Amino acid sequence: MKFEYDKEADAAYIYLEDSIADGESKKTIELNDNIIVDFDKNGKLLGIEILSASKVLNQKSLLKTQSL
Repeated sequence: MKFEYDKEADAAYIYLEDSIADGESKKTIELNDNIIVDFDKNGKLLGIEILSASKVLNQKSLLKTQSL
């Protein structure tokens, strides 16, 4: 699992695999205005995108990911 945060976009992405190859995500579902999930062709969850991440995630965790 890997976690990335883009401060400029205020978006976080939780990869359930180390990476997602181009075209691997075949289905995207918007659960609400801030949570988007990506699935592969077999319905396996690949990752979770969190928009407005600074409003819902721990600030220490976000700052830590930026220094990695």
